[in-house]
Amino acid sequence: MTSAGSGLSLLQTCALSLLVFTGASQFALVGALAAGGGAVTAAAGAFFLGVRNAFYGLRLSQLLALPRAVRPFAAQWVIDETTAVSLAQPTRRAARIGFLVTGLSLYVLWNLTTLLGALGADAIGDTKAWGLDAAGPAVFLALLAPMLRTGTERAVAALAVLLGLGLLPVLPAGVPVLVAALAAPAVLWAHGRRTAARARTKEER
Repeated sequence: MTSAGSGLSLLQTCALSLLVFTGASQFALVGALAAGGGAVTAAAGAFFLGVRNAFYGLRLSQLLALPRAVRPFAAQWVIDETTAVSLAQPTRRAARIGFLVTGLSLYVLWNLTTLLGALGADAIGDTKAWGLDAAGPAVFLALLAPMLRTGTERAVAALAVLLGLGLLPVLPAGVPVLVAALAAPAVLWAHGRRTAARARTKEER
């Protein structure tokens, strides 16, 4: 529904859900398009958010040890949920079953609800009049908030928000999101310097 409200057609909405099976990237792309950003900047923001799935894939490739012919298809289902379920299993066989059941059920339900949401958006007309254009950012924040467990993670999030909001009036739509990605290396660099300084202080004592 959020995608359809951002100007994507029913076919484009369903294709996006089928091909980009990761919620954070989908919401980032749709949000950037809804704000008037170009396709390149929107896709770039979605790509950076999806990079974490590549690291999941490295771990799951060792755990699941799937045949080479199956891996390209299994890669489509490497997301937060399938990774968590697979890693929680005691044996390789159980991990494979968990990955398959979780991936298949989520993929089918995700795309089915996407179709229903897009049809619903067409039925109610202008989704912006209903305030549904804010659904994407709201869902994204809901997904992100539980992940901010440490002070460093909260600092990265806060700096990213400041960069994104501060640059929003002066940069094209979608670009502030890319610049906000610099918050992570900036905070980690500052944290590393602080840790090194504390270590030197202890040595001097």
